[in-house]
Parts: sequence; structure tokens; C-alpha cells
Amino acid sequence: MSASEPSFTIGVEEEYLLVDRQTRDLAVDPPRALMDRCEEILPKRVTPEFLRCQIEVGTPVCERVEDARAELAHLRGTIAEVSADYDLAPIAASTHPFATWASQQHTDKDRYNALARDIQMVVRRMLICGMHVHVAIEDEALRIDLFNQLPYFLPHLLALSTSSPFWQGHETGLKSYRLSVFKEMPRTGLPESFDSEDEYRRTIDVLVRAGMIEDATKVWWDLRPSARFPTLEMRIADVCTRLDDAIAVAALFRCLARMLWRLRRDNQRWRHYSRFLIEENRWLAQRHGAAGRLIDFGKGSTTPFGDLMEEILELIREDAAHFGCIAAVEHARAVVADGTSADRQLAIWREAVADGMDPREAHQRVVDHLIAETVEGIPREPMRPIEARGQPADRPG
Repeated sequence: MSASEPSFTIGVEEEYLLVDRQTRDLAVDPPRALMDRCEEILPKRVTPEFLRCQIEVGTPVCERVEDARAELAHLRGTIAEVSADYDLAPIAASTHPFATWASQQHTDKDRYNALARDIQMVVRRMLICGMHVHVAIEDEALRIDLFNQLPYFLPHLLALSTSSPFWQGHETGLKSYRLSVFKEMPRTGLPESFDSEDEYRRTIDVLVRAGMIEDATKVWWDLRPSARFPTLEMRIADVCTRLDDAIAVAALFRCLARMLWRLRRDNQRWRHYSRFLIEENRWLAQRHGAAGRLIDFGKGSTTPFGDLMEEILELIREDAAHFGCIAAVEHARAVVADGTSADRQLAIWREAVADGMDPREAHQRVVDHLIAETVEGIPREPMRPIEARGQPADRPG
């Protein structure tokens, strides 16, 4: 690695919903002992989320994608085993098929109490989960430069991750309804573009001085410079139910960041496209996921997502080889072929209804599928305390 190349280390955060194994509904008031036990076994790796039915995990800083996968496998497996003692289970899906937001309770912490007070019903409706991927880019000027270029690829990452086709018992017609819920929050959506790191800091400082936010952790864009670590944090993705899908998305984001660094190294850069155009692809990804089409801005026409994925895989081939994660990024082909979690949830629900189940029973069948798929391929192992090495991923919310 040259002296000017960032480390591109990686960290992944995932949010899960806790469900009651008997009713398949959300656990509105899970026992405090569950979280205590998780925190004891997974120090600095697990935290409560805004709603009590949620739990968040974060890997340490990882040099290799394989390390991030092993960490997430252990985190998922451990939480599943601890939850089973209370007849609960985690599901890695961005929305629950039929739970209602009005029934949920928020966690009693100063930060979350302040959010509830400041944002009112909007934040109470945030019955959604996501996946956040941090990639380290130590030089601040470079970090802002890549931050300005990466939004082009955010719709592609969203399309691969979609897992929220239902909302409060309704088929939404979208593969990622999570983004429709989240957009009610302030300071969300595609990020702005900035001429320099100084302009970025000045912009954030306007809101800080006005008393609107304490710091940049209250800026919830699809992509943001971390307020705590020298990373870019990708936030557009739904949480992937299958672990290998999640790792594919994380590895792709890391490789895309390095690909853009290589262009800069060679005095090139990715072509600038307006936020208006990228927003349209974001909508198409939200609506159709990996089964749909996105706009190829160069051609001026829509193109099957699978074809665009092949172009991206070719663009990052050198970077995937550099990181030793070719298999991880090429798993994106399997996602395109087999569908995302949203596609599988919809197929199971429709089949159940066709078999004569009422909608509630059909949704319960979807929950059973999500419980199983969240830990699919993760070996059961003794619940050993995880060593707290390195810094945990940034978890501002």
C-alpha cells in the first residue's frame, strides 16, 4: 500500500427486531435481563436502540471482509441464543410484516428521551432497522472528495439489500418501505455535495450554533462522514436477512471507495450527476429492488439491474482482488438471481394466502422464515465473551 492510500478498514452495524416466538409479534417490553446478558457476553458490541423491541450490534474495526463476516455471525448467533432463553428471536429485516408502531415503547435513555421530545410522533414511527457500513479514509480532504462521488452508487447498494416490503400488515408495493418511513425524519436522504472539508464543517456548524443539533451525529443522510471516526458511513441499506448478502453489500461499498481513490490517484474522477437524477434511481431501487431496472445516465435509458451490477463488478475487480474479497462481491450475482429478502418475504406471503391462510397467519409464516434466515448458515457455538479489540463501529443512531 502506498503512503497516500487510506487503510480502508471496515466496520459493520446491524439493527434487529426482537419477536415473540409464540405470537410472532414484536416484543414490546423485552426483559432487561436479556440486554444485560448480551452486553456481558458481547461487551461494546451490542446496544439498545430507540425502540425497546430493537437491538443494535457493531463489529470492531476489521482489516478483512472475512473478519467482519465472522464477527457478525457470532453477534447474530449469540443474540439468537440469548433471546431463545426468553422465548424471543431476532429478525434481520428492516420492517416487521404486521407489527404496529403505536404499540411500541422507546428506551428510557437521555438521548432517546430527547429525540422523543424533539421529534415527537415522527420518531415514534421509526419502527425500522438498517445496516450501516464504515470504511476508514483517514485524510479528511480525501474523505470529503470520495463522499461527493459515492452517492451515484447508493441506489445500487440499496437495491441489493431490500428487506422491508410490508408495513403494519400491508403489502406496500415497495421493496424498501423503510426509506419512506425514514424520510419523515429531518436531515435524511441523499447527502449534499461540498467543495471542501471546511465547507462541510461550516455547514454543520450553522445548525450547531443555532441549537438545532448537538453535532453531526444528528445528520442522518444515506451517506455521511462519521462524526466520531475517520470513516465514511454508508446508511442507505436495509438490513439484509441473509448474512452473506450483508457482507456482499459491505464489501462492494469498500471496493467502490477504493476504486474512486484509484481514479483520483490517476488524476481522474467519477462523472458528476445531479442529485435529481440519482434520486430517481434511488426511488427505482426502493420500488423494485434488485429485480428492477435503474437508469443508465450515459445511455439515457433504463437497464436491468443485473447488467449494471456486472459493470460495477468489472469496475472494482482490481479492488476486490486487492482486498481478497472477490467471492464476497460476486455474491451480488446470487442476490440478483435469487432475489433479496423482500422478494422472498413476498413470495412466502403470497403462497400462504394462496394456500388459504388469512393475511395474519400468512404474515406469521413470513416471520418464521425471517427467524430462520437471520441465522441461516451460522453454526451454533458456546456463548463465549467476545474480546473487545479495537474501536467499535461508530453508533450515533
